[in-house]
Amino acid sequence: MTLPSSASPGLRPIGKLAAATGVKVPTIRFYEEIGLLPAPLRTASDRRMYDDAAERRLSFIRHARQLGFDLDSIRSLLDLSDHPDRPCAEASTLAERHLADVTQKIARLRALQRELSRMTAECAGGRVSACKVIEALHDPSAPL
Repeated sequence: MTLPSSASPGLRPIGKLAAATGVKVPTIRFYEEIGLLPAPLRTASDRRMYDDAAERRLSFIRHARQLGFDLDSIRSLLDLSDHPDRPCAEASTLAERHLADVTQKIARLRALQRELSRMTAECAGGRVSACKVIEALHDPSAPL
């Protein structure tokens, strides 16, 4: 839909939307391209203009991304948000699945931390030929 050149109050251009939400302009365009954000209204000069609903939706997406949800999960969560009368079991399932993934990543990071601590603690600071860090990196069977 094209707006008259004197845009309606409450509408803002993409730069102001970016500033208000902390989402970069190229990212906003990407979210539009993949359908997470609906196509915005445009002025006669083809300038994108966004309303409060677009800002709320973009803030939702940004928060979900900060929590580490992938784009497919965000798409599902947005669909649920767009249909508030549906049961929230699916949202809970998505969050539980994501929590399980995060828990696994934390476990892997802790194992990585232990291995790096072991490697650096064993490093005597001498020559590379006796360096435990280099030795451990050459050993693909080293524990993680």
